[in-house]
Order: sequence, then structure tokens, then C-alpha cells
Amino acid sequence: MMNRAMEESPQIESRLLPILREAVEVVKMILFKELKEDLAARYPARAGEAGRVAGAVLNDFFGVVNPEPAVVAFVAENRGFIDTVIADFPSRFANLLIPLTDGLRMQFLCDSREGVDDTDFLARAKERGLLADDREMPLPHHFLHLVRRLGSTYGLVLPPLPPEENSPSH
Repeated sequence: MMNRAMEESPQIESRLLPILREAVEVVKMILFKELKEDLAARYPARAGEAGRVAGAVLNDFFGVVNPEPAVVAFVAENRGFIDTVIADFPSRFANLLIPLTDGLRMQFLCDSREGVDDTDFLARAKERGLLADDREMPLPHHFLHLVRRLGSTYGLVLPPLPPEENSPSH
């Protein structure tokens, strides 16, 4: 349904893709916050690098390669620990698998609409148990609603206004 609407109107697609990408970034911020806090609490001796580990895990989830030499070295030195964190993610953060699943799928959709054909990160996510298999591909407005709701809970976005407050008469 979304693909048909996007094919019918390139203007809708050109406005929608940046909004969807921004929503994916909000999902990443939520995942980062939760993962960083969990790592700092579980591994107090490594609390100082919890943010770097969380960032490496999320980069891995979303297929992002940071070419910065310091990042490459950190990931190489901590590959085993990062892989352990990834393997533990589905059981430790079962409550975040739906936003992760939807975020990964929306990133794939946006990438594919922009001519990037990279299914590797989705295949890896599926192999690792990071995708909620029984979950359908969300429609953009459902994904945006989920992200607004979660983002407002985490103080990252403003909650949507009730319909009557959005009307032009107020």
C-alpha cells in the first residue's frame, strides 16, 4: 500500500522519507539510552565505555560502518564483548524488539526507495533474533505514531496534540 502511494506521488515520497528517517533516528536514540544504562549497571568496571559499546551495537544492528580509526580499533578490540551484548539483546530488551523491528524495516524501506539495496543488516538481525517475526511491515503513519509515543515517554519528542487542539479554530 505504501509503495503504491509512493509510486503515485514522488512529492509525497520526497517529504515522507526524511520524516521516516528521523523517526528511525529516534528509535536509535531510545535503544542507545536503554542499552547504555543497562551496560553501565551490569558492568560497572566498563561503565566508562558503555556509550561506545552501545553505539557499536547499534551501528551493527543498523548496518552502519564508522570508518573513524578510533572507532574501528575500539570495535576490533571489543568484538567479543559487543557480540555478547548483541546475543543478550533479545532476552534483555524484549520490550524494545517491536520498535527495533519497525526501525530496521523502515530503514530498509527508505534505503530501497533511495536506490540502496542492502538486505544484509536485516538478514543478520533475523539470525540474531532481533526481529519480531510475527510483526507485519508497519504503515508509515503507524510507525510514526509508535515513535511519537515512545519518544515522548523518553522525553525525546513532543507528544502529538489531541485532534481538537490541532484544528484551525483553536
